[in-house]
Amino acid sequence: PHRLALTHNLILHYGLYKQMEVYRPYRARPSDMITFHSSDYIDFLQRVTPDNQKQFLDCIGRFNVGDDCPVFDGLYDFCSIYTGGSLEGAWKLNHKQCDVAINWSGGLHHAKKFEASGFCYVNDIVIAILELLKYHPRVLYIDIDIHHGDGVEEAFYTTDRVMTVSFHKYGNHFFPGTGDMYEIGAREGKYYSVNVPLRDGIDDEGYISLFKPVIRKIVEVYQPSAIVLQCGADSLGCDRLGCFNLSIRTHGECVKFVKSFNLPVLVLGGGGYTIRN
Repeated sequence: PHRLALTHNLILHYGLYKQMEVYRPYRARPSDMITFHSSDYIDFLQRVTPDNQKQFLDCIGRFNVGDDCPVFDGLYDFCSIYTGGSLEGAWKLNHKQCDVAINWSGGLHHAKKFEASGFCYVNDIVIAILELLKYHPRVLYIDIDIHHGDGVEEAFYTTDRVMTVSFHKYGNHFFPGTGDMYEIGAREGKYYSVNVPLRDGIDDEGYISLFKPVIRKIVEVYQPSAIVLQCGADSLGCDRLGCFNLSIRTHGECVKFVKSFNLPVLVLGGGGYTIRN
């Protein structure tokens, strides 16, 4: 996608690549994807194309592929590349090959076990967290996309090994319609899902005054040994689908604050529908 090419070009021309190690991403295999997703769903993603999709009409409905999640050429390759980037980032953190791993193409937080949702086909975040859990007893997931991180929350809703924290727009039928502050987890995961529902127009000062004390207290009490941070750019001001009034500086401040805890951090992309953001 164009926005990823643009991001890479900015990193190159600002010389930021000199401050990091850059890798061609590992391509995730079906065996990696079915650690979370159902095998029949992944098999469908491998086989469906724009030319043969009429043969899969029953699957297209069942797996929620269509309007928000169209079939396009190279769909499975796209999923394999962005998922592999997040998975390799988690692997490198696990093996102490880096302190911060970044995959701007990842962060597709809406995908569910059996279906696509909201432009998301494979949930690379859940797959990466499952990899982190092989080495870390507790993982903290933080989501600053304007949309609720529903796919990740749902995946870990009944466990205390992952705490999910989402700051998002809520109300007036805003997609995906979940993320009420009273969604707090269930069974062993009760009180391990934290939602911060927000209204239109929140600015830098208001956002940071919520973000820092909430995250500081969660890290203090939960004591994670690794953090995954989803940085969807649709919470920035003037986004075509968003309604917040945040600057890039505030997004950067959120990342800087999360880094200040000196824990392994996997930084991912997410939404964002205005190119200049």
